[in-house]
Amino acid sequence: MSPTTDPGWTDPTCPVARTLDLVGDRWSLLVIRDAMDGARSFTEFLRRTGIARNILTDRLGKLTAHGLLTQRTAPSGRRQEYVLTDAGRDLFPVILTLRQWGERHAFAPGEPHSTLVDRHGVPVPEVAPAGADGTFLDGETTHVRKTR
Repeated sequence: MSPTTDPGWTDPTCPVARTLDLVGDRWSLLVIRDAMDGARSFTEFLRRTGIARNILTDRLGKLTAHGLLTQRTAPSGRRQEYVLTDAGRDLFPVILTLRQWGERHAFAPGEPHSTLVDRHGVPVPEVAPAGADGTFLDGETTHVRKTR
């Protein structure tokens, strides 16, 4: 069965819907977030997220099956660990924009929260999408070209 005829897709022609079908639940994105922050083992994900063991098992399996994580033998050789694939690392801008939205809208002014910094310790600047001509893009300056 081709991906476009897969009955499991919420909206087969929409990239946003397909992405949400893959990683749109809370736990999947938190696992990806923690993998980006260095978590590798089942125990680390469990500790960092507070997720139930059965749900974590399900999400790690799903993320691995869809090519966002891969399993490999840990350097100790004693257990398996999870690492992001290129597709998983490509979610960094998604995590970043969710984080920045949360900083603006999910905290009261002055309320403390974690800060994402670059390798020099400098806070990461706001992400703002721009068109080919450099102008700011938003929901009013773009539209979706539907497939037939």
